[in-house]
Amino acid sequence: MICYAVIDTNVLVSALLSSKDDAATVQVMIRVLSGEIVTVYSTVMAKEYREVLLRKKFGFESGTVDVLLFAMKKFGVLVNPSPSGVVLPDASNLPFYEVVLEKRGDNAYLVTGNTKSIELRIANFPSIK
Repeated sequence: MICYAVIDTNVLVSALLSSKDDAATVQVMIRVLSGEIVTVYSTVMAKEYREVLLRKKFGFESGTVDVLLFAMKKFGVLVNPSPSGVVLPDASNLPFYEVVLEKRGDNAYLVTGNTKSIELRIANFPSIK
């Protein structure tokens, strides 16, 4: 079954930092790369992904970041979301929220580690083996 998912940047960071193959964030990314999860993203999100993942504090190799982002784009769906007019406690979450709203007819989920500032249907994969 294919699932559409808006992947929050913190999930990408966590997956790349994890040393455990069974970590939920790693499992999400494995499913993205296998095509089981189709990423949905905007140009604003793609820019944030690159900017955050290339921060020196994480130490990710630029080649690793390039491969991950290329795969997400190649197998993902680019959308140009309509402004929602919603005000969120953390305005940086708005691009992710609006993309989920844009794809809600496709049952898109937001996959995030930050459940406090956005109340949506959250895809939670803690028991994926």
